[in-house]
Amino acid sequence: MNMLSKEEVIKIAKLARIALTDEEVEKFRTQLSTVLDYVEELKTVNVEGLEEVSQVTGLVNVQREDKVVQAENHEAIFSQAPETKDGYYKVKAIL
Repeated sequence: MNMLSKEEVIKIAKLARIALTDEEVEKFRTQLSTVLDYVEELKTVNVEGLEEVSQVTGLVNVQREDKVVQAENHEAIFSQAPETKDGYYKVKAIL
């Protein structure tokens, strides 16, 4: 287990803009070292022949296709507008 130094933890906290007490530095020194050791262990796993996976749900784009649809009751919709012109809502210019 390669233990991070206190200075390394303080530098990481400074980069993350996190203020740590001396007690927290020691706590995170141990925890961060454990995480980094686990990452090193993962590097040794044989992934030869495995397909890259960027997500695991199998979902593709779950949004509907964006297409223009003419309103069925066009006149009823525009009858509620305060003002219309040439089939569009008329609004005051905002500059």
